[in-house]
Amino acid sequence: MTVTDRSGLRQFEESGFAVVRALFGPAEIEELCAEFTALHAAGPVPGHFEPRATETESTADPLHSYPRVLHPHRISALSLRRLLDPRLRDILRTLLGEEPLAAQSMFYFKPPGARGQAPHQDNFYLRVEPGTCVAAWIACDAADRENGGLEVVPGTHRMRVFCPEEADPALSFAREHVPAPPGLTAVPVDMAPGDVLFFNGSLVHGSGPNRSPDRFRRSFIGHYVGRSTQRIGGFYRTLTMSGDPVALPESGGAGPCGTEFTPRAPH
Repeated sequence: MTVTDRSGLRQFEESGFAVVRALFGPAEIEELCAEFTALHAAGPVPGHFEPRATETESTADPLHSYPRVLHPHRISALSLRRLLDPRLRDILRTLLGEEPLAAQSMFYFKPPGARGQAPHQDNFYLRVEPGTCVAAWIACDAADRENGGLEVVPGTHRMRVFCPEEADPALSFAREHVPAPPGLTAVPVDMAPGDVLFFNGSLVHGSGPNRSPDRFRRSFIGHYVGRSTQRIGGFYRTLTMSGDPVALPESGGAGPCGTEFTPRAPH
């Protein structure tokens, strides 16, 4: 999909998501992975990356030593460049119908054996008013059913934000679970490194555990809103795609994308 690709825009409008293949090249993805490999090796960064591993815990739950990284664009110049990349800006401007603002970045390591994230809707957390957000999910490894690739529920982008149920903690690191509404079914989105999945903030999506013996499923995610947005959750600080801060009034009930279960005690 490009700015002028009407079929990509039509799929986004009809299904709530669209994949742009090979938007980022191999060298760009390798650079991004190397950045987060170095961050992991350097240890905790309070408020952004806080592994809590002991040797015993790490064996029990890989996410104790490889938790997601929140807002890496605030601590990494490379992450900020990726979040504000002009290629993303061009596509987001088409999808949103106006100039985008960047609201959040995240990086998921998702090592072998890691739990997934139960189906959920991003705007449950961002609380964008009016309208919703759009995610740009950049695959840094091949993502498929074996290693916990994303699944989406087409059509849910036209629905309200649901009140979630509680997820199964054996399968999901986050508490919230939104089942597929009656008559709708989750479909997998297989991706190669450098592919980008764009999806509506009301689209129900999630992933299962990484059941591969030796494959990570790393990804870099940005969340964006339209320039006409009037309110957003206080956890988020919007930027223009040139990097200038844009202060927006705060909406209530917001939080990070996924409320994590209380860490399990070591075995």
